[in-house]
Amino acid sequence: MTYQEFCLLLISVLTSAVGQFLLKLGATKLGKVNADNAISHILNIILTPELLAGLACYGLGAIAYILLLTRVNLSVAGPSAAIMYVFSVLIGYFFFKEVIPVYRAFGLGLIVCGVILVVWKA
Repeated sequence: MTYQEFCLLLISVLTSAVGQFLLKLGATKLGKVNADNAISHILNIILTPELLAGLACYGLGAIAYILLLTRVNLSVAGPSAAIMYVFSVLIGYFFFKEVIPVYRAFGLGLIVCGVILVVWKA
């Protein structure tokens, strides 16, 4: 993977991670959904700025990923995007005070190792 390809991957992953962060913030504002409030929650999605910004970030991440796919094989790009899982857990830990159990940390380590093996000399 060249430097430019790595940058596209990083842009895709980071904008998607910011999108997840914003979607979680917006979802927290909405509160829990149940059968009684499902319709109002769906309508409130279009009125919640964090949710709209999160969707926009996902859109930018998708554009960067599409550009990446024009340059590298799917068998490299797809597994490389799994690094997003690491960012999701770190965002949960640092911003939402979620606990990272040892087995989850171990799993994230395996993901990182797997991504390194996939992109190695790709």
